Amino acid sequence: MGEGSAGRRAGERVEGERSLLLGVGVSAIGIGMYVPFSLVFFHHVTGLSFAVVGVVLTVTGLAGLAVMPLAGTAVDRFGARRVNLLLYAVRALGFALYPLADTLPAFAAVALVTALADRSFPVVQQSLIGEVARGSSRDRLQASIRALQNAGMGAGALIVSGVLAVWGTAGFTHTAWGNAVAFALAGLLVARVKPVRDAATGAVTGATTPAAAGSAGLPSAGYRMVLADRPFLGLTAVNFLTALGYSALSVLFPLYIATWLNGPDSLTGAAFTVNTALCAGAGVLIAGLVRRSGARRTRSAALGALLFAAAFVGQIVLGTVRPGRTATLIALLVIVVVYTVGELVHSPSGGALSVSAAPESVRGRYLATYQLSYSLASALAPSLFTALLSVDGRLPWAVLTVAALGAALALTRLERRLPAEAVYATPPAATATVTPTPAPATVTPTPATAGAPNPRESVAGAA
Repeated sequence: MGEGSAGRRAGERVEGERSLLLGVGVSAIGIGMYVPFSLVFFHHVTGLSFAVVGVVLTVTGLAGLAVMPLAGTAVDRFGARRVNLLLYAVRALGFALYPLADTLPAFAAVALVTALADRSFPVVQQSLIGEVARGSSRDRLQASIRALQNAGMGAGALIVSGVLAVWGTAGFTHTAWGNAVAFALAGLLVARVKPVRDAATGAVTGATTPAAAGSAGLPSAGYRMVLADRPFLGLTAVNFLTALGYSALSVLFPLYIATWLNGPDSLTGAAFTVNTALCAGAGVLIAGLVRRSGARRTRSAALGALLFAAAFVGQIVLGTVRPGRTATLIALLVIVVVYTVGELVHSPSGGALSVSAAPESVRGRYLATYQLSYSLASALAPSLFTALLSVDGRLPWAVLTVAALGAALALTRLERRLPAEAVYATPPAATATVTPTPAPATVTPTPATAGAPNPRESVAGAA
């Protein structure tokens, strides 16, 4: 990696950071205006039946997963910023066209193009964080973006509720156009962010061409390189275990309350409110405390997984004791707080860990692979949780507990195999200082790679 923007590695604000964060917040408002009401939203915008809308959204969503690897390739070829702006433009155009898509073929076409952009967006946004920030700035941006996304989506849901109260179901058309404006504005704001560049060469810091990767003894740049990187594949597999826990609040929690605890639906609403409020209000604060503690990213991500496990054990105890309604409400809220703190501890560190563990020349492909762990967990969660819940209401929580504990253990085991710049937000002084060795008077020529350290080997275990 180049040493140009050293200050940014220490955690300084990146150029255009405020515009980036404002763009994220604006786009989150747009997302919040339709995600909670997606079936109803598209039913009223297009005039198609709920069943047809559901099938189209499912099929186009699965198609979106298939193009995620292509998104990673596009990032590596054209840069995350350019692809990010393109996806914002596609999403803006898609929502502008939705009110005009009143036939099935038209709706399917618009939904497909928009789904391709939506599914690819997390990969590109993660890559953008790696492109514009270094060191602990990545952790800080991860936390800030997550907080803004939660706050923005909450604000969007409130906005659409007000719009519907004034205009009725016709308000869905207005919100579709509002989403188009939100995504377009977000794109204009994000266009102001600048990638980190080397002070000497002016190139993006750490950028490596495929040819250079090959000369360093690495496999040819591409997905073959990702598949050959066992530590990163291990990190991706570990994240799948944690990602199942992320799906619990939205998928398992409502079913568990309704079927096993026989509680009112209002408890689910209360849990979501607590989770959203904590993510929006305390996310940056908690992430800042973790960052300033100097903890290794693997350790803080493992701590988040352990907090997940504690919350899941709490659900098992609650489902065994089954106290009265008031005690159940209090216990559920405490469990949700523990769960949310685990989410806030894990998310910034886990995200920055994946971004920093990916070689910059193929970061898009690496993060597309990593993002599949989230997508696969989201796809499997409904069937897995319902099957386990049909046997015993506590069984899915037991499986999630084992998964979270396994993730925490695996993260600590992977620590020594990951690059030091991934494990440490700020590399230890011992690994940052290199004492030059005087060259002998006569040097026997050797191949350029002879004796060179493997760029994918870690020195993280030195501390």
